[in-house]
Amino acid sequence: MSERILFLTGKLAEKQLHRILESMNPDFDYQVRQIGISVAALMSESLILRRVDDLEGADRVLLPGRFRGDTDSLSTHYQAPFERGPEDLIDLPNYFGMGSQVPDLSGHDCLIFAEIVDAPRLSVTQILEQAALMVADGADVIDLGCLPDVPFPHLEDAVQALQSAGHRVSVDSALDAELLRGGRAGADYLLSLHEGNLHIAQEVESIPVLIPAKPGDLDSLFRVIDGFREAGRPFYADPILDPIHYGFTQSLMRYHQLRHRFPDVDILMGVGNLTELTDADSTGVNALLFGIISELRVTAALVVQVSPHCRQAVAEANRARRLFYYAHCQRRLPVGIDSGLMGLRDRRPYTYTPAEINELAAMIKDPNFRIATAEDGVHVMNRDGHQIGADPFGFYPQLRLDHDASHAFYMGVELARAEIAWRLGKKYNQDNPLNWGVGVAAPQKDLTRFDAVGTTRSKKKTSRRSDAKTRSRSKPHMRPKPQS
Repeated sequence: MSERILFLTGKLAEKQLHRILESMNPDFDYQVRQIGISVAALMSESLILRRVDDLEGADRVLLPGRFRGDTDSLSTHYQAPFERGPEDLIDLPNYFGMGSQVPDLSGHDCLIFAEIVDAPRLSVTQILEQAALMVADGADVIDLGCLPDVPFPHLEDAVQALQSAGHRVSVDSALDAELLRGGRAGADYLLSLHEGNLHIAQEVESIPVLIPAKPGDLDSLFRVIDGFREAGRPFYADPILDPIHYGFTQSLMRYHQLRHRFPDVDILMGVGNLTELTDADSTGVNALLFGIISELRVTAALVVQVSPHCRQAVAEANRARRLFYYAHCQRRLPVGIDSGLMGLRDRRPYTYTPAEINELAAMIKDPNFRIATAEDGVHVMNRDGHQIGADPFGFYPQLRLDHDASHAFYMGVELARAEIAWRLGKKYNQDNPLNWGVGVAAPQKDLTRFDAVGTTRSKKKTSRRSDAKTRSRSKPHMRPKPQS
C-alpha cells in the first residue's frame, strides 16, 4: 500500500504545488490542503491546530520549508510525523529523491595543512585561538609558519600546546635550527627538507615534506624520494607550485611528472602561490586547484589565508576536496552535486517565471509587500499594484511608506538584496539573507521562532491596525516598464 502524504500550503503556493506534484508523477498518494493563509511560510502551530481537524488518513504531513514552529509538538498532537519540506517548491522532486540525490560529502582523500603564517608574532594563546578557527573550517594539521629574522622563542611551547589541544602540528621554516627545534618538540611534520639538510631527518621522528634542492630541480627531489623509500620512512613530496607568469604551468607539469614517476607516494601541494597572488575570487581558484589535486591524487594541501580576499580559504579547500572526492568516487562530473563553491551565481536563480509572478500578484488581497525576482527584473507587489524594476530607489515613490520608517527601512534592505541577487543571477528569498556559499558563514536558523521586527512576517501582525489608513492613501497604480 502506497504512502499517503498531506501537503499543507497557502493560497499563493497552491497552484504551483499542484503543478509540481503532477509533474513528478510520484509513487505515493497525496492531498494538498490550502489552510486559508496567503503565504505558506507564515503558518504557525496555532493556525494549523485551529484549521486542520484531522489528517484524513495521511501517513505524514509535509509543511513549507520555511515554516517556523515546533514539528515535534504537531507530530505528537496528530499522532503522525510532521516534516519541513524544501525551502523552494522547485526543489520538491529532489526532496523525494526524484532528482539528484543528496550527496554524502563526509569523505575526502586530501589532508589540509592550514598555515598560521605569523606564528612567531603571536602568543601561544593567540595561536590556539587561530588553530581552533581553522580546524572548525576543516583543517587537519596546523602549520606553524616561521618568519625570516623573527625570533620564535615559544616555538616548543606552541607545538606542545597545540598537541595538547588535540591538533596535529607541522613546523614550516627555512632555517634548519627551527626545523630541528620543532622536530625535537614533537611536531608531526616538518616543511621542508631537501638534499642539503637531510641530517634533520636522522635526528627527529617528524614526517618531512621533501622539496627540490633548487627550484625546479626534479632530479634532486627524485633522489631524496628514492632514499626515503629505501629506508621505509614516511614522507610527503612537494615539487612546489609557482605563481602565474613565474612558472605556474611548468610547475603543474612537475606535479604530473612526480605522480607518473611515483604512482603511490604522498604528495603535498601548497596552493597559496595561486590563491594569495592572484586577483581573483579564491573560491574559483581553489575549485580549479583541488580539481587538479583530485586528478593527480595529491594527498595533502598547504593552505594559507593571509590576504583578506582569501580569508575563507581553508573552508573553501575543505568544501572543494569533498566535492571532488565524491565526484571521483561516483565517476561523474563535479556538477549538480553541491553549490558551496558557487558564491556569486546560482544555476537556478529564479523560483518563479514572470508569468507565475503575475499570477501570484493577482491573488494578493492584503497590503503587505511581496518581493520576488525573475528574468525580467525585481517584482514588488501587494493588493494595490505590481511593479517591475531593478533600482530600489525607483520603487520608493510608489511604496508610499513616507510615514512608516521601520517598514521603509525593511523594504530598502530587502530591495537591495533583491537587486544584488537579480544582477548577479542569485536566488532571492524574501526575509532571508543571500546565500554566498562557503565564502560566507551562513547564520544559524532557529526554525521555531518568527523573524525579527521589521520583516513582512512581523508586519503581518500590525497590518490589520494600519489597513484602513493604507487603503485611504494608497491607490492602485500602473506598473512601470521593466528596467535593465
